Amino acid sequence: MKSRFLIAAPSSNSGKTTLTLGLLRLLHNRSLQVQPFKCGPDYIDTKHHTAAAASQSINLDTFMMSTDHVQSLFHKYDADISIVEGVMGLFDGADRMKGSSAEIAILLNLPVILVINAKAMAYSVAPLLYGFKHFDPAVNIAGVIFNCVNTESHYRFLKEACEDVGVEALGYVPVNENIRIPSRHLGLNIGDEYDYDSIADHISKTVNVERLLEITTSTASIPYTQNTPQTGTLKIAIAKDEAFNFTYYENIEVLKQLGEVTYFSPIHDTILPETDLLYLAGGYPELYVEALSANAEMREKIFNYCNNGGRVIAECGGMMYLGKSITDREGTSYPMAGFLDITTSMEQAKLTLGYRTVTINNNILKGHEFHYSTYKEEGDLVKTGEVQNAKGINVNTPVYQQKNVTASYIHFYWGEHQSNNALDAFLSILNASSK
Repeated sequence: MKSRFLIAAPSSNSGKTTLTLGLLRLLHNRSLQVQPFKCGPDYIDTKHHTAAAASQSINLDTFMMSTDHVQSLFHKYDADISIVEGVMGLFDGADRMKGSSAEIAILLNLPVILVINAKAMAYSVAPLLYGFKHFDPAVNIAGVIFNCVNTESHYRFLKEACEDVGVEALGYVPVNENIRIPSRHLGLNIGDEYDYDSIADHISKTVNVERLLEITTSTASIPYTQNTPQTGTLKIAIAKDEAFNFTYYENIEVLKQLGEVTYFSPIHDTILPETDLLYLAGGYPELYVEALSANAEMREKIFNYCNNGGRVIAECGGMMYLGKSITDREGTSYPMAGFLDITTSMEQAKLTLGYRTVTINNNILKGHEFHYSTYKEEGDLVKTGEVQNAKGINVNTPVYQQKNVTASYIHFYWGEHQSNNALDAFLSILNASSK
């Protein structure tokens, strides 16, 4: 008997992440094996999931991944309790429902627990629930939890609405500023420590967790065949510190199949590990520009590695670091590695966000773009591939190719290595192989 469900909401900022984190920690504290998942390309929520559950959170994304791969990942990490946190509103996808939480709920046959911010709502929640329940019969709305409800009398109005619509009310969460996780940019703050125990304690008082687990429990068996890992001989160095930490877990797992993975810090280290492939992952380098710039020894080593033909995949923050400089919000420019003839700036921050499909040498790569910085090309740069958004419309996001360096704002997903050879395509471009 295992409990599996998806936590969703009518819209963003309804409280689904806070509820998810509280449930993960609460169930972990009960010595249950709990496995977190995140719908969509988010690499910040997964960090919080992992910390709260003491178990690695896994991305499930029906735009960047095939349906077979999504199912395989879910089965691979099967546990006593599997909790999938949705993205945006339940039916919000990159193109209608494509890539939405609802699509994943249908694909994995998961009951949905809705989280509704009822701060300024009472019986009017009835038509809202009715619409979500009946919009797509393939989506099973199993229950609802109300957020921002401070009194039992308010909750009674909401329960009456649930009874009339036929959706089970599972409790409510009162407002508590002490458990609020502050936001930064589009996603959550990525600080290391939060009091997940306090969140767990708070929701346990007014949410019927036992009933939630009861209505989401099934006896369905989940078959999974473990593929034999490949063993390669590449030496792979990955940037990982405060500035560079936006990675997809399955991407790293694929890299580990190609050889030995070593982590290093462009902020704190002065030695670049011996490597055949350098992965400069994304992150928030703009928050650490002074420290990155001050480490001139590492900047020089990375420049020399790139200039001498070293193989590099640089994504978003990694691309910014390879440029000439990064300008902070106050207008101060800090020298970076200087390999790419670009400068990036946070002065007039503007959000760029969306899925990307890149066609390079007849290979299709999928990824996600998310940044506030702007860029300026300072010289002639070689660009490769055709880039389109989720609706197939061309976008001007550049994919730079200089010597054996491929750099872009796009965070690519190559975790589906065995079925779509996305990483093979990248390594082919970089004249690399798993030998």
